[in-house]
Amino acid sequence: MKPTYRNFQEVEADLKRLNLERKIAWEELKLVKNDFKEDLQPYNWIQSMIKIAGKYGAFILLKKLFKR
Repeated sequence: MKPTYRNFQEVEADLKRLNLERKIAWEELKLVKNDFKEDLQPYNWIQSMIKIAGKYGAFILLKKLFKR
């Protein structure tokens, strides 16, 4: 739906609001990019593999304990 403006002040106010929203969205995009970069670091991959291995090891241990 198109907004209807009664004067130029309303147009300018709307343009300022939209500009601020655009700047906020751009900053949020930068944060997402940085988070994604951090997730791709080797340290995070190793940490994730250790967690998975720990869960798998615990599962195998419980399976052996209940098998007896």
